[in-house]
Parts: sequence; C-alpha cells; structure tokens
Amino acid sequence: MTQRAAPIAAGSLAAQETVAARPPILEVRELKKYFPITRGFLSKVVGQVKAVDGVSFNVPVGTTLGLVGESGCGKTTTSRCILRAIQPTGGQVIFHDEQLGPVDVVSAGKETLRHLRLNMQMIFQDPFSSLNPRMTLLDIVGEPLVINKVARGREVEARVADLLRRVGLRPEYMRRYPHAFSGGQRQRIGIARALALNPRLVVADEPVSALDVSIQAQTLNLLQDLQEEFRLSYIFVAHDLSVVQHISDSVAVMYVGRLVETAPNEQLFFTPKHPYTEALLSSVRRPDPESKRERIVLEGDVPDPANPPSGCYFHPRCRYAQEICKAESPPLRQVAPTILRPAILPTN
Repeated sequence: MTQRAAPIAAGSLAAQETVAARPPILEVRELKKYFPITRGFLSKVVGQVKAVDGVSFNVPVGTTLGLVGESGCGKTTTSRCILRAIQPTGGQVIFHDEQLGPVDVVSAGKETLRHLRLNMQMIFQDPFSSLNPRMTLLDIVGEPLVINKVARGREVEARVADLLRRVGLRPEYMRRYPHAFSGGQRQRIGIARALALNPRLVVADEPVSALDVSIQAQTLNLLQDLQEEFRLSYIFVAHDLSVVQHISDSVAVMYVGRLVETAPNEQLFFTPKHPYTEALLSSVRRPDPESKRERIVLEGDVPDPANPPSGCYFHPRCRYAQEICKAESPPLRQVAPTILRPAILPTN
C-alpha cells in the first residue's frame, strides 16, 4: 500500500490558497466497521466481515475528497460511519466544529451528535427511493428546518423557495410531489434537502450514478457551484473515475475495506503508484480514439472481507506480487511529495 500526500488544492476556490495551508474540517483515524457473522440457534459469533479496516484520511476545508474503489470495497460503509448513520467498531472521526472545536463523532453523546449533524449532511445515491413519495417538495426540503427548530411557518416556505432556486428548480414547484420530476430533478431536490441547514460537510454517496451522462455533467457543475458559493467540503463516493477526476481535489482508493493509495487529483491520475490504482485507471475510456493505453485485466475475484488473504490483500491479483507480499501487509507510507499549487480543472 502506498500513501503519497494529504489532499492538496481546491480548484474552484481561492486559486492562490494552497490546501496544505488549510485546516482540516474532518480527520478520520483508523476507522473500523466489523459486522459479526452468527450461526446456530443462539446466534453464536463465528467470524467478522471487515467492511472497513483501519481507514485514515483528512478533508481540508472547502475541498473535495473522492473515495473510489470496486463495488463492495467499503466506500459507502465508510461514509455512513463518518456521519454515524451506523456505529463504527473503532477508530476516530474528528469533526472540527466552529462552536465546539474538534469533536470525535464516534464517541459523541446524543446532544452533541444532534448539533454536529447540523453541519454534516448526506446526498443519497438513488434519487427515486430517497424521497418520500407522499411528501411535497416543501415538506421534503423543509423537514430538516422544522425538526431542528431552525424555521417555521412562512420562514420555512421562504427558505425552501430560495434553496430550490439555488439548485435550478422553480419555487412554485414546492407544492408538487416527487413523481412529477425526472431523475435529475429529483437529485436536485435531494441536494436542496442536504443544504437546508447550511452544513459545512456534505457526503455524496454516488450522487450521479443513477443519472444519464448529460444530466451527470449538469449535476456535477451544480455541486461545484454550490461548493464555491457556500464553501462546502465534500466527500464524494463513486466508482466512475472520470467523474471523480472532474470534481475531486484529492482521491483515496479503497480495496477490501482498506486504503491502498491517497494522492492529489493530478498526481493520482497521471502517475499512480499502487498496482490496483494502475489497473483501475487503465479501464477509464479516453475520448481520443488515437490514444492508446495498456488495459490491465485483473485475474481472480475480489477477496471475501470475512476471510481476506494473508499479507497484502491485493497480492493474489497483483502482477508485481512477490513472496513477501503473501506474508506481510505493507504499511501506508509517503512515496512522493505534495504539490503545493492549485489543481487544474478542465475548461471544456
């Protein structure tokens, strides 16, 4: 496993400010989530599924961290543990709150967690099942405001109307139900709901995977505009590397519950260091038909997180594997310096 640098620059924000100089809004330290395997009448625990196994990374203020990997690698579980939608087995998730200072989300009490969730929100993957079909847009987007006693009555309507405008929907739509909208419009509703409480950190769990390609581009551009406007920090969970390359400032690659590489956007996509990252990038299609790239086909299947291989989890599929890889799990280490300059975003 290799780790090359902390997240670096925010391409759409303050170009002269390096991310290295920014304080982190979130620090994840050795995060773990194990699910017990039970058998028999007494539900005896006979093993554990290590869905997340010692994940660590930082998210600087106002930046986007892309969390990528194959299906089942633990991306979504990691994101839900960060928000404590599910209780982690171990580790720390330090959120830097403006009022409370650094707070460990994992061990936070009920009242502290309620306060933290005002600043930590989630955009869900499926824009169809994530919206209650029996609620109007006013109820869906305004519900967080009412539950947290932030606004009521006409104040809720005014706030919902403003949020709908910001995500590209007409305010008069607030009396309609979700079935009246397309998939892209429903995802915009989900984004508006996530922004209702003015959060500082938004976890987006594959927010464009269920959308058409043209709608994906519009949604990504909207997320970038909102990030610049509200100075949001994103954790962007995805398996589409072309999407991650477009929106992320830094990227963390997961494999069977562990991080295998983290790097600034440009460094990871142009000079990957880990064999798994190299294989993932080789599968990305390029728009230039003349461009040639070696396609690396990984042999075998993804290991079972309940019974992972010894040593490096990737060694059964790695073309560079040596005998030591079967016995020892390589620790994360820095193998390349951080680039202290803004990321360059596509202009077309």
